[in-house]
Amino acid sequence: MHPINELLSRFGFRLLLTVRLMHPPDYRHNLRQLKKSDRGFSIYRSPASDMGPHPENHYDYEAGFAADHISRIRPKEILDVGSDRRFINGLLAGYLVTTVDVRERRPNSKRESVLTCDAKKLNCSDASFDVVLSLCALHHFGLGRYGDEFDPDADRKAFGEMIRVLRAGGYLIFSTTVTRAQASIAFNAHRIYTHDMIKRLCLNLVCVEERFYSQNAGNFCSPEQVTDEPGLWDVYCGCWRKPS
Repeated sequence: MHPINELLSRFGFRLLLTVRLMHPPDYRHNLRQLKKSDRGFSIYRSPASDMGPHPENHYDYEAGFAADHISRIRPKEILDVGSDRRFINGLLAGYLVTTVDVRERRPNSKRESVLTCDAKKLNCSDASFDVVLSLCALHHFGLGRYGDEFDPDADRKAFGEMIRVLRAGGYLIFSTTVTRAQASIAFNAHRIYTHDMIKRLCLNLVCVEERFYSQNAGNFCSPEQVTDEPGLWDVYCGCWRKPS
């Protein structure tokens, strides 16, 4: 863990840090060479370096988890509740996607429909989607971070709504926080769930796959390797099926 993250973790925080070197190797030499170029560019200094291992974080892994399952399911239409916009934009290349957002916004594609509503009261008919997707969102619902109505039970209500709008035999793919320590709320940022709490939410569903991502190791891990440090969290990825 980065030393700054190690310090912040004592207070329940963590930053995604990218080391940027002010002067990459051979910077001055290469700058002089570049200035001799006659291609018509105006040259000014802006030193930066992103060398080293390619950066990865839990967003990469949970998006990959979701993509693998969606590619096998091949749904006609997807309902997304709060996932990362960049992942949704990629899905639009192959699927019709209805997205839910508590804040009004315009669709990015003709293949996208936008529903402006609270996740705990979806403006959708029963059994209307083959796949419901919700990445890194459940733990935020009802805490007011994004301007949504304060409701301590909004996460449970929203989860019930996602199940309601799934067709029989449909799939709920989601990710959220997980810990082996005491469940907690970092108000008003997010909740941190235990695995047992997540399984209780999925009580009436059939498990297809569960995976756990360790932020410390930077990879998927076993349930026993999930953090047990109070205030810290790792990531749970789950694909569950609604019984036919």
